[in-house]
Amino acid sequence: MSPDQGDTLKQAEVVREGLTSLGYLCDEMPVSADLGKLLEGFSGKSPVMVFNLVETIRSKGRFISFVPLVLESLGMPYTGCPADAVYLTSNKILAKKIVRWNRIATPEWFTLDDLEKGIGPDGKCRFILKSVWEHASVGLDEDSIVAGIDPSAIAAELRSRSDTLGGEGFAEQFIEGREFNLSILESDSGPRVLPPAEIIFKNYPDTKARMVGYRAKWEEGSFEYSNTPRSFDFPPDDRALLRKLRSMALRCWRIFGLRGYARVDFRVDRDMRPWILEINTNPCLSPDAGFIASAKEAGLGMESVLELILKASHKQAGRPRRR
Repeated sequence: MSPDQGDTLKQAEVVREGLTSLGYLCDEMPVSADLGKLLEGFSGKSPVMVFNLVETIRSKGRFISFVPLVLESLGMPYTGCPADAVYLTSNKILAKKIVRWNRIATPEWFTLDDLEKGIGPDGKCRFILKSVWEHASVGLDEDSIVAGIDPSAIAAELRSRSDTLGGEGFAEQFIEGREFNLSILESDSGPRVLPPAEIIFKNYPDTKARMVGYRAKWEEGSFEYSNTPRSFDFPPDDRALLRKLRSMALRCWRIFGLRGYARVDFRVDRDMRPWILEINTNPCLSPDAGFIASAKEAGLGMESVLELILKASHKQAGRPRRR
């Protein structure tokens, strides 16, 4: 089992413990791509609320919207973002198109089809090769960054990295600069942006790309993992930038119809211009995850976070039974 997959199980344990401490009756249910078993599992338990923690099915991120779609078809209430929002944001190319249609900055990108047709970068900047469907920095490392010169060479590299990327990939302009995560939690008064977090690239030599790859997220003991701490401390000069990041994150919330909780990832270039990288529905709730770190910075413990997530799902469905 990969570290990111193991983290999902850890998350389920933490959420179950938190809900139990709040007095809720909880039962975990594994999910597969077998629709019959899934329907049987739900009907047999007759849940009044499903806390959706599904991130992949058969280790494929492209199936992340499967469970919300099934739950909606059954009329069962569930936590987190609705199925449409989950699908639209899980396909990174589609999400980027929607962001651009709404005149929000996102880095330039090229699909494999574009590159094979000779449509590609002008050579003025570097590009990063990313998965269309997989999240959690799957397949991302320093070798993912390539010179944006020859579309055919980039296409060949994308094809060669298909297995590492978990399938379909694309090339995205690599924004040299800083990286921020803005977490959003729905409250009684609407979506609330939690304290912004910046990823600090400590001890990185000038020759090393400043990016949050798979090692930085998951491989404890690696240089990247040990030297990419989160910071919530900002100088006064960053106030205008932070206001803009909050505004852009909330625009994404409204545009994609998000609900419950989400996270928006940004790069900020050397001219202080922010660029949206990804919109993450139902981000990880493990104790060491970025979302929970931002919640703690806002003075919210795990139980408070879980209560707010549940409340956001209760608006059209009654409260779940307590013991």
